[in-house]
Amino acid sequence: METGRHRSQSLGSAGLVFHALLCSSLLLNAVFFAHHLLRSSPPATPERLGDGLSWALQAAREAEAVAAADCSGHGNVFLDGVTGEDGRPGCECNRCFSGPDCSVRTPNCTADADSGNPLFMEPYWRRHAAASAVVFSGWHRLSYITTGGRFHSVELDRHIRLLHRTVGNAVVDDKYLVFGAGSMQLINALVYALSPDGNAASPPASVVATVPYYPAYKSQTNMFDGREYRWDGTTATWSNNGSRNSTRDFIEFVTSPNNPDTALRKPVLSGSSAIVDHAYYWPHLTHIPAPADEDVMLFTASKLSGHAGSRFGWALIRDEKVAKRALSYVEQSIMGASRDTQLRMLKILKVILANLHGKEDIFAFSYDVMRSRWRRLNAVVSRSTRISLQKIPPQYCTYFNRIKEPSPAYAWVKCEWEEDVDCYETLLAAGIISRSGTLSEAGARYTRMSLLKAQDDFDVLLERITEFVDAEEHGRAPGGSSSM
Repeated sequence: METGRHRSQSLGSAGLVFHALLCSSLLLNAVFFAHHLLRSSPPATPERLGDGLSWALQAAREAEAVAAADCSGHGNVFLDGVTGEDGRPGCECNRCFSGPDCSVRTPNCTADADSGNPLFMEPYWRRHAAASAVVFSGWHRLSYITTGGRFHSVELDRHIRLLHRTVGNAVVDDKYLVFGAGSMQLINALVYALSPDGNAASPPASVVATVPYYPAYKSQTNMFDGREYRWDGTTATWSNNGSRNSTRDFIEFVTSPNNPDTALRKPVLSGSSAIVDHAYYWPHLTHIPAPADEDVMLFTASKLSGHAGSRFGWALIRDEKVAKRALSYVEQSIMGASRDTQLRMLKILKVILANLHGKEDIFAFSYDVMRSRWRRLNAVVSRSTRISLQKIPPQYCTYFNRIKEPSPAYAWVKCEWEEDVDCYETLLAAGIISRSGTLSEAGARYTRMSLLKAQDDFDVLLERITEFVDAEEHGRAPGGSSSM
């Protein structure tokens, strides 16, 4: 019996070992099988939103995060801003504000009314953040060329033409369209396109403008110093027929509305090749009496929508040969406008077109802002005998289909007192940075103040102008000026 009991115990122990080995084997097989499945299965599906978004999520979250930053209403956070210790970009404050959240107002801050930076449109695009946002893949338009082997977007071309037709500010049906890196690049591209062949026996074309003119016309012509053209002064020099050489080719810059005095202009020299700069010929900045229909017209996104940083402009050109030369200039210099910029501008134009004549019309919004600024500035300056502004009467606008009050981009200031021989310096002593009329050959008694900047900039400008006029009324000079 003792032997039987030991044999039973041995059999029981063997059974337990066998079961343990079997379980271990099954467990190991399960582990190996699971490991094989995990290695051969596809990667995990990225997180998705309800509408199917996946790879765009991170970009969207980053954009939303910076857009949500408050900066006390006196600044912005940008995706490409300078990062702090936390790795995140911080607030970039408007002028006259500082601090981590831009909440600190700088006392007695000088107003900067020099630049034509169109930041007054920022609130509009904040209201249309969703509609105007652009997210595109890292492989978007890697090629030099786009649809049909071109350097410019066919769809953007179509939308620009549609916008001009709808607004009624330019005839486009018989014109070629050339894109550039802002209108600045197209200034010289058009001078080149209208000039005679550099190898021809004819003398270089004379590039001219009427006072007061946009200074870049002169500075660019002189800087590029082409064999085909040269800066030859103002139209006043050549308007006397007795001083004109009948064999000379003239290229005349015409800005309408004009920068700096905002007047509508036409060419002065008969027979000249005119480049008509219509940067400000939109219903929020001037009245539109009729569609412009010159042979060569220049436009820019900066004054249309406020997107100055995108660097996009276009020219409408009637003559095919001139258009080809302008296009060749752009292609040879930058191989066409940035494809990323073209995509962004296409999105912007779609938003603008979708809201024309509606409650969210960009021209109605922008006109209300600029009309209010002009009214407020005029109300203050009208109390002064020391300075004056250009006179702009209300006029009929075909876009709004009514009489339109003035809403100019700039205030063209004249210093009226005899002792104020330099208007720029007079205003600078009062804490206002402007742009001297000497740059436009209008003389030192004139200076330009921009009304296009952010609301903070305009508020500070109005404060300084009010102090300037109040000081005049009380018989004392603002800012310690000795000119009174």
